[in-house]
Amino acid sequence: MLNVVRRWIDRYFSDEEALLLLLLITAVLVIIVTLGQVLAPFLTAVVLAYLLQGGMNYCKSRGLGHLGATVTVFLLFVSLFLALLFIIMPAIWQQTTQFFYELPRMATKGQALLMLLPEKYPELVSIEQVQEWTHQIGEELAKIGQLALSFSISGITGVMAVLIYCVLVPILVFFLLKDSDQIVNWGTSFLPQRRNMLNKVWAEMDEQFANYIRGKVVEIGIVGGVTYIAFVILGVNYAALLAIGVGLSVLIPYIGAAVITVPVAMVGYVQWGWSNDFIYLMVVYGIIQALDGNVLVPLLFSEVVSLHPVAIIVAVLVFGGLWGFWGVFFAIPLATLFKAVLQAWPSQQGIEDQAA
Repeated sequence: MLNVVRRWIDRYFSDEEALLLLLLITAVLVIIVTLGQVLAPFLTAVVLAYLLQGGMNYCKSRGLGHLGATVTVFLLFVSLFLALLFIIMPAIWQQTTQFFYELPRMATKGQALLMLLPEKYPELVSIEQVQEWTHQIGEELAKIGQLALSFSISGITGVMAVLIYCVLVPILVFFLLKDSDQIVNWGTSFLPQRRNMLNKVWAEMDEQFANYIRGKVVEIGIVGGVTYIAFVILGVNYAALLAIGVGLSVLIPYIGAAVITVPVAMVGYVQWGWSNDFIYLMVVYGIIQALDGNVLVPLLFSEVVSLHPVAIIVAVLVFGGLWGFWGVFFAIPLATLFKAVLQAWPSQQGIEDQAA
């Protein structure tokens, strides 16, 4: 048994660079797990810097220098950030407040609909099951009420956190754009000169992360914008709030689309009941989801390494459980990183072949 373990270690861990890569990945994971909340502003800035890097490259292609491109892109980012903070967010907050105010009435109407099931389908649904469902709905509404109360009590802390993000994140974004090369060179200065595998993994993941972040933000914008326009044309209540929910649902592959369908259908049913308008809403919503999954995603993520749906779902569950929102957001790139490391990981056989 010991010989088998020794041969396995010699086969996959005989290369010093492989051990260094394993040590770096372990150190980064430990730092994120233990200091994830503290580093959240920095992670946000890194994501935004990756997103804005495309604009930097475009400005440079038009003849601007590095500093001029940095200032131009940063000013555009600050303008969009202020518009989001002072124009879009107040409107979303107003609709969110109205939605939670009307939520008990929606639940009551939903419970009345459930009570009709035993009459129409007595062989499938019993009165006891419906009573149990309504009891669970009541408990969930009570939890939502407690959450809203706790949020209002901790409002000062929330405001302070928002202020910290509003100040720190733009500053970090500016310096990440301006001094990205110096930061990378400083970090790599601590690594050994011989790092072919590390360079290979870094080059692949740098491209993958950039493509994924830009593609995902574009997908959120397109899906959310098209959904908002469609819902406004149909006259759906809370169009902006639902559109943001539909747009953000693309962050969680497969699962997000299924979850956001519930509030969309609930709002439509409470507003119109079983009518043609409700059917039109669900058909339009289904078309948007189908176009996103079958047209938009292949176009935006054609350069991202393909992963099996099972691998994507497992990655979302694992990384989301570890790091919450950031784990969900980076689930696909992290799974791609794991795949790239496995592909680049040297074995004793490969080392012997290279030496020969």
